[in-house]
Amino acid sequence: MRMMFLRSLNLWRDINVALYPMRHKCRVTVLIAMTLTMSSCAALDSILATPTPIAPTETPRPTPTIIWFPPSVTPTPEILSTRAPTPEMRPNVGETIFRDDFSRASLWDIAASDQASAALNQNRLNLAAQSGIYIFRLRNETILDDYYAEITAAPSLCRAQDSYGFLVRASAAAYYRFSLSCDGTVGAERVSGSSREVLQKPLPSGDVPLGVGETRIGVWARGAEIRLFLNGRYQFSIVNKNYPSGSLGVFVNAAGKTPIVVSFSNLTVQAIK
Repeated sequence: MRMMFLRSLNLWRDINVALYPMRHKCRVTVLIAMTLTMSSCAALDSILATPTPIAPTETPRPTPTIIWFPPSVTPTPEILSTRAPTPEMRPNVGETIFRDDFSRASLWDIAASDQASAALNQNRLNLAAQSGIYIFRLRNETILDDYYAEITAAPSLCRAQDSYGFLVRASAAAYYRFSLSCDGTVGAERVSGSSREVLQKPLPSGDVPLGVGETRIGVWARGAEIRLFLNGRYQFSIVNKNYPSGSLGVFVNAAGKTPIVVSFSNLTVQAIK
């Protein structure tokens, strides 16, 4: 009996000795597992304890204020200088002395030749001249000193240096001549017989037609001064004392290689007060 007990006790000891390494391993495994679990928990606690950084929020830009009715700019008042009034270039023109509708042939010495002609037709005085010919006609029974006169000139054949115009304070031998050239210029001369004196060199004028057209020629004559107007617009003045009075007349001059034809109409003469 005692022997059996001793054998059982030895067997239990051997079993414990045999099983001790396995239990030791199990303990180690359990310790490792517990360590890993605790490490994981510590790491998790560390993660949970560490605050997540928050991205900085941008400050919103201010919204621009819309001005629906902007204030208007108040203009600074401009100080204008007072200008002197334009002088009247045809002062003291008074009552009509006479009108000529070019219906009386006796007033204009109608004549014709192979070189030139002067004819009345439909209340117009038609002057025509061949190349190189100058022709003029004076109004008979007319002696004037101070006056304002207008006449309409209408060239139907006129080129380059050809010219036509108005004669003032005229006689058969001497007169003042206001010339309109078909190149668009206007000038003035004093004619005495075969000599002439230039009183105004040719000036370009927009009132002189280039060739065919119509112009209202006006002269304001008082004392030694004579002013020229075209279509009512002042052109220039001449001052000369040689001819204080005389008749009125018209002329054409074919300066080129072709004839010239110009008609004149509606002559009006007014007194100067």
